[in-house]
Amino acid sequence: MDNAARARQRVLALFLPIAAVLYISAEAISPKGTDQVATDTATALKLLAIAAKHPTQLYIAGTCAVLGLGALAVSYAAIATLTRDRGSAVATVAALIGSIGAFCGAIVNVLVFPNLAAAATAHTTPGAAAQFLVTTFNSGFGHGFEYAYFIGIYVAPLLMGVALLAKPGRSALAGGPVLRRPGSRPAADILRSGRRPVHAAICGRDGPAGSPDLAGGRAARQPATLGADRRTRVAVGEGTRPAPEETL
Repeated sequence: MDNAARARQRVLALFLPIAAVLYISAEAISPKGTDQVATDTATALKLLAIAAKHPTQLYIAGTCAVLGLGALAVSYAAIATLTRDRGSAVATVAALIGSIGAFCGAIVNVLVFPNLAAAATAHTTPGAAAQFLVTTFNSGFGHGFEYAYFIGIYVAPLLMGVALLAKPGRSALAGGPVLRRPGSRPAADILRSGRRPVHAAICGRDGPAGSPDLAGGRAARQPATLGADRRTRVAVGEGTRPAPEETL
């Protein structure tokens, strides 16, 4: 891996803690009591009363939430690059779902924080502002982004965890780029070059005559070679006496 690739990985690795800091900051800055949805007029009037006292905090909290969700979308893509083999497809799906969910979450947070602050500081009656908030939150637009946001929050981390825990494929275990010794050839290249498989070498089959096997001996030899070796051993063991002739 070159220096440029390592620098990119370091930059991408920073987005996950940045997303956590921004999202926690948004929750800490937002005024107490604004973490609810204005689904009816009574709730909307209560939220407007709080927002009228702290509009600046709502704008800052909304900015942190939107930036934090954007950093979360980048973090999913960065984590997906860490997977290999079987987990890569699942990680890609998880990154896609997580990024879409983060985008939808940013839209929802715009409806919650900046929208509430704008309605509270607008020169209109509290009843009209409350009706505006209720209509916005109960619209199909708001519900659609809210559902997509919650699906992305729960489904994407689950799929990403499955992808990161997935076992490597058979190609890697057979000598692929993950577990291969430095300087050795991949298993696919060895098979294409015509060499016999490892199990055949161990068993002493499917190899040329006289070739060594992995067990430390030699493969099956031709009958003539075995006979010559037998005569040589007899001659060495009994001095100068010639080896007995084999009878048919």
